[in-house]
Amino acid sequence: MPKKFIKKYLPDPETLKKHKNLQFLGKKLHEPNLWLLNRRSVALAFAVGLFCAWIPTPGQMAIAAIAAFYFRANLPISVALVWLTNPLTMPPMFYFAYLVGLKLLAQPFPDTDFEFSVDSLLSGLSDIWQPFLLGCLILAIISAIIGYFSIQGIWRYSISKQWLLRKKRHKKR
Repeated sequence: MPKKFIKKYLPDPETLKKHKNLQFLGKKLHEPNLWLLNRRSVALAFAVGLFCAWIPTPGQMAIAAIAAFYFRANLPISVALVWLTNPLTMPPMFYFAYLVGLKLLAQPFPDTDFEFSVDSLLSGLSDIWQPFLLGCLILAIISAIIGYFSIQGIWRYSISKQWLLRKKRHKKR
């Protein structure tokens, strides 16, 4: 069930192998393990993709691709999950990461009036970078762990359900 469901929504591997942003991987991009759909590779792909989604840099897809290669995770799923942080979701996610970082560092929420301008952003950067990056790191780790074990559990449940259905069909014969 999970394999068929995932396969239905994944892009064609040949299309991805020709994608210009992934060409830096060269011949390693053609390794079959990066395209496998099994419980381990998909669960690792979720961990990699969800972790990389919390990295506040423009090169999240490249980082996810390199991590997928290193951990032998499914490449398309790893790269696709990075898009959880898109222009609509990024501000609330990163603001939440900042709040988590403030809480973990036991820092009070700044009471200053904030004016949205480049000058105020750059001057306030020295105050927010530590809680922001700590919050991103903690949420990345938590998301990766939850994603990994959730996929493992869903996959196992699906397989056991298939086995039970198969047993019932054999008993009817």
